[in-house]
Amino acid sequence: MRKIGLFLGLFGWCVAALGQSTDKPVNVVFILSDDHRYDFMGFMDKVPNLETPNMDRMAREGAHLQHAFVSTALCSPSRASILTGQYAHTHTIVDNNAPLPEGLTFFPQYMQEKGYKTGFFGKWHMGNEDSGVQPGFDQWVSFRGQGVYYSPTFNINGKEIKQPEGSYTTDLLTNYAIDWLGTLDRDQPFFLYLSHKGVHAEFNPAERHRGSYHDMPIVCPPSMYLTATDSSRRVGIETPYDGPVNLDGIPDWVRKQRYSWHGVDYMYDGQIVFEDFYRQYCETLRSVDESIGSVIAWLEKEGLAENTLVLYMGDNGFLLGEQGLIDKRNAYEASMRVPLLAWSPKFIKPHTRVDQMVMNVDIAPTVLDLVGIKKPEQMQGYSFLPLLQGKSITGWRERVFYEYYWEWAFPQTPTIFAVRTDRYKYIFNHGLWDTNELYDLQSDPYEMNNLIRDAGSQEIAGQLKKELWDWMASTGGMQIPLKRIEQKRIDHRYRGTY
Repeated sequence: MRKIGLFLGLFGWCVAALGQSTDKPVNVVFILSDDHRYDFMGFMDKVPNLETPNMDRMAREGAHLQHAFVSTALCSPSRASILTGQYAHTHTIVDNNAPLPEGLTFFPQYMQEKGYKTGFFGKWHMGNEDSGVQPGFDQWVSFRGQGVYYSPTFNINGKEIKQPEGSYTTDLLTNYAIDWLGTLDRDQPFFLYLSHKGVHAEFNPAERHRGSYHDMPIVCPPSMYLTATDSSRRVGIETPYDGPVNLDGIPDWVRKQRYSWHGVDYMYDGQIVFEDFYRQYCETLRSVDESIGSVIAWLEKEGLAENTLVLYMGDNGFLLGEQGLIDKRNAYEASMRVPLLAWSPKFIKPHTRVDQMVMNVDIAPTVLDLVGIKKPEQMQGYSFLPLLQGKSITGWRERVFYEYYWEWAFPQTPTIFAVRTDRYKYIFNHGLWDTNELYDLQSDPYEMNNLIRDAGSQEIAGQLKKELWDWMASTGGMQIPLKRIEQKRIDHRYRGTY
């Protein structure tokens, strides 16, 4: 038997804080996708024919946080920041291979202490390659490393179980998550973390979606052809552009990366052409959207929707031609900016638009705030719960900071530090002899006109550089947390092991 009395004080506080009645507990569903860029959602009218009806519904009936960013655009560091509320240089998970350091606390552990049942379903890939059960979760369904899209093996509460041949990972995770929810008592508060492999490369859509976008028009960013030769231009997919361009301001490392594993002219050693890559990305996204719809439909059927907050987010963005690149890691907008949606019929008004800048480090404080848990001292993010209700927050951040640390396995991208305001972005390319970058995002949203050498921009460049280093110093980030790990180098020109 559940002891409802244990929860009355908690639920009375958290629901009353939202201006609602106190008769039911508040539940939280957090759905995370992989490599989903911020603007590839149907309601944003960016991609012709792209269908994301359930993301569209969340935005229409709930809140769209239009300026959401990650502090590091890489799977493991971003996921660690979500779970700890800390920057990468604080939790020190700075790449996809280093082991978890001792002493980290994940925010679902605090929820367990308050009586919540917690379940994790999907890609962990944070600080290790195995699939073992991690702290903070009562129910565990995961897989090793990046996993596979078809016929996976799942670790279910510590036991490796092969899934049916031909089964699709996105569908399996959704079904496991809903089945677990169905085992809980109605008065049992829960936190569900549904962490998809989709839409991580190499993209592999569900069979029902394969080829569904074969006629989709390809909309390329104007910056895709900045450093292109005539032979690398693709007929019929270039986007007209008449804004500011500064070819001399393009860093050398960006020019060189164009013809590499993460460049549009030799992506994945030439294994796929850009047009197929683009369409398969969109096709793979369809099952992630369907997953959102399935979870919401279950909540509605069971009468739990109004007392549940559903959050949807991407772990980092993904370049599809910007600056002639694919992938993420860098500080360009399509890399560090992510989709973030919030839906709850009782807590959030329809068509809510949040203009303030929020970050992945804010997820943990926000969820804890909702369920009445004070933000732990070690967390560096902040609760954006009032913003979901259309309220202002005094002293809310006016800039976001970014960090990425060079990886042996992917040497094309250097260590990068950056700061972004609502108008400017300053990028410091660390550890190589190259130019830094400054962009006026109001006049140059595609980041094609580097102002770092512009005489009239020296004051703002100096100011942002100082703010960046002040942030690093004040948060303990003035050293690179190196890790001793074994990695295979992904570079078609490098054949060595050491």
